[in-house]
Amino acid sequence: MDPACGVIDEPQLSLIKRIYYSARDGMAIALYTLLNDKSDAEVNYLINQKVLEDDGQRCTPLIVAARYGHIKVVRMLLDKFKPDLEQEGTVKFNGFVIEGASALWAAAGAGHLYILKTLVKAGADVNHTTKTNSTPLRAACFNGRLDIVKYLSDHQADINIPNMFNNTCLMIASYKGHLDIVNFLLDKAADPNKKANCGATALHFAAECGHSAIVYELLKYGAQMTKNVSGMTPLITAAERTREEVVEYLIKRPEVTKEEKIDAYELLGASYANDKDNYNLNMAYTYLWKAMRLRYSDTENIIHKQLGSTVKAYENWKECETIESLESIKFNPNAIHMESLAIRERILGLHNPELPHPIVFRGAIFADNARFDRCIDLWLHALKLRQLNDISIVTDLLRFAQVFSQMIHVGIDLDISQVINVLDASVTELNRNKIKIQNPNSKDDIDQCVEEMESNITTTLYILTILTKLMTLNGNSDESDLTQAHHLVHKLCALKVCLKDGQTLLHLAVNAETPVDDFHTNDVCKFPCAATAQLLIRCGADINAMDNERNTPLHVIVGYCKAISDFATLHSIIIDLIEAGAHMDTVNNRGDTPYDAVTTGVAKIILRTRTKLSLTCIAAKAVKTYDLPYRGNVPRSLESFIELHGPGLNQS
Repeated sequence: MDPACGVIDEPQLSLIKRIYYSARDGMAIALYTLLNDKSDAEVNYLINQKVLEDDGQRCTPLIVAARYGHIKVVRMLLDKFKPDLEQEGTVKFNGFVIEGASALWAAAGAGHLYILKTLVKAGADVNHTTKTNSTPLRAACFNGRLDIVKYLSDHQADINIPNMFNNTCLMIASYKGHLDIVNFLLDKAADPNKKANCGATALHFAAECGHSAIVYELLKYGAQMTKNVSGMTPLITAAERTREEVVEYLIKRPEVTKEEKIDAYELLGASYANDKDNYNLNMAYTYLWKAMRLRYSDTENIIHKQLGSTVKAYENWKECETIESLESIKFNPNAIHMESLAIRERILGLHNPELPHPIVFRGAIFADNARFDRCIDLWLHALKLRQLNDISIVTDLLRFAQVFSQMIHVGIDLDISQVINVLDASVTELNRNKIKIQNPNSKDDIDQCVEEMESNITTTLYILTILTKLMTLNGNSDESDLTQAHHLVHKLCALKVCLKDGQTLLHLAVNAETPVDDFHTNDVCKFPCAATAQLLIRCGADINAMDNERNTPLHVIVGYCKAISDFATLHSIIIDLIEAGAHMDTVNNRGDTPYDAVTTGVAKIILRTRTKLSLTCIAAKAVKTYDLPYRGNVPRSLESFIELHGPGLNQS
């Protein structure tokens, strides 16, 4: 190996791995033996190399030894070989991937106090941050390790360094419920009113999680009842999360107005009625009644509800406005559910990201009871709310594909307009995905954006397939519905979205390998699907689009192995593609045309009967075969056409 040029030969790579795994497994003597006979330059190089493990960890020997608590390895490395203390690696904790972690951060995150002390005494930077700007102190606060927090603080660790979300150590300790650490940080003058990017303070986080003792301590140290970016105070946050004890404590604060008390009681009751983890109709009614009684507690100053328009998804429910009207629904669960959903929407507002969750939960309950009409209305409302606030709808779209498929499979009528509404949302979401990927901002995680887009493409394909099933089942579908559906598919095709491997929706529609979700969806969606392919083709899908292997949809379908048992599908897709203008002489990366890629005699016969090479195709094939220069010598519109007919070598 030549470290200067960065070339690592196989024996040296093997040595690097042996050194790494010796450190990871705590074999200090073996590690020393591997390094002892090397020159200083070689040792310096070897002990600072990172090894990537199968689980995604990528560390130096020092980092991995600190991560797993091997004190003898750490001491030996520090005493004998002087590794770089500030080298950064990638470590994993309980499924979380931490990038840019130093050995000290790894020790703090894993709770190894002795190793942490050893590293600090050796000169490790106590404020070395990770990629997300997390400090070792923050890692200790997360895990509730007061001993580590105290030690780091005593050695100049800054308790006020926030992470990338402007989330402080006090906030994370408050969220996790570590009262002793909260008290320590407050005694060290941590600011209880510092705001995260979302506008939340430590008091919000403590109230959200129901940590009453921490709420008390924060208020004692001057925490204020401010609003986050969604307009929620700690009191409202506690009510929305059904934290009854916190609500009852905060509601007694002198700064809380009567109107705020009413909102808190109403929201607490409404949340109990539609919370999947803390569902309790008795508690729901109790707090709705408390709020109503408080509205009428002063007969000379009754506080009336300020109601807006009703919501179709809530059965156009009009909220109760008197104690008598509320008492009349006490034993009517559905009425209390709808009353509560309406209250939540009024108090939280349409732009609150917490609003959709209970709506989805209530819809799921309806689905479990085969009330699919009510389920879909609620889910569509939640879907619109999420898109209104630019919140990802990946799981929402898949949920619709699943319930639509279930309905078709068991023979329950499905309104085609509801599927069209979901398709509309899918097209909007894919357009947003594409824009984010092409024009990312500092807050966007590109990898996550790509993953979301991939999921949305696949789910949209399911929605398209379900749509074609309904078009077939309901031959007399409303003309306006069909027009809107085709308009949306045209918009979808114009987006030209594809997976990372280059597969377009048309590729996926004709590919037997296209994955299908196995929760109801695979009862209806099976690929290749002739009807889905036909819909895409008729609405402008690029029939000659190439994936990363330069395979067109025609290349894909001719490889379908069920040529006999599913002849109709094979024949229909091949004919539709060719009649739409698919080139039969386009070559993929292996130099194969669709005819060359055929895997069955049946497909070969179908292609042979349709073979009609145009003069332009023959000319393009000659240009590529003989590697003739064409760029700049033919109209630009012809360059991409020629490119279809082979990769070529000289394209200048």
